[in-house]
Amino acid sequence: MSTHQVVERDERTIAVENSGYRWAYALITFALLIDVMYRSLVRQEAAWDLMALVIGGGVFCSIYQARQKVLARGWFIKVVFVACVAAVVSAILAISIVR
Repeated sequence: MSTHQVVERDERTIAVENSGYRWAYALITFALLIDVMYRSLVRQEAAWDLMALVIGGGVFCSIYQARQKVLARGWFIKVVFVACVAAVVSAILAISIVR
C-alpha cells in the first residue's frame, strides 16, 4: 500500500512566491515614482516623503543582498556611477527649471 504525501511547499513554490514578491515590489516602486511625478508636475507639491520610500526600499534591498553575498562583482562601482549620472541630470533639470 502506497500513501501519497502532499507537499505543500517545495522549491518551485518558493521560486514562484519570490517572483511574485519581485513583481509586487516593482509595481509599488514605479507607482510611487509616478505619484511623485504627478504631485510635483501637476499639483506643484513636494513629495519627498514618497521619494524617500522609493530610495529607502532600494537601499534596504541592496543592503540585504550585500549581507547575503549575492551581489555581482563591481556592483558598488555601478551604483556610484548611476548616482553620479542621476546627480548631473538632476542638476541640469534644476538649473533649467530655475531659469
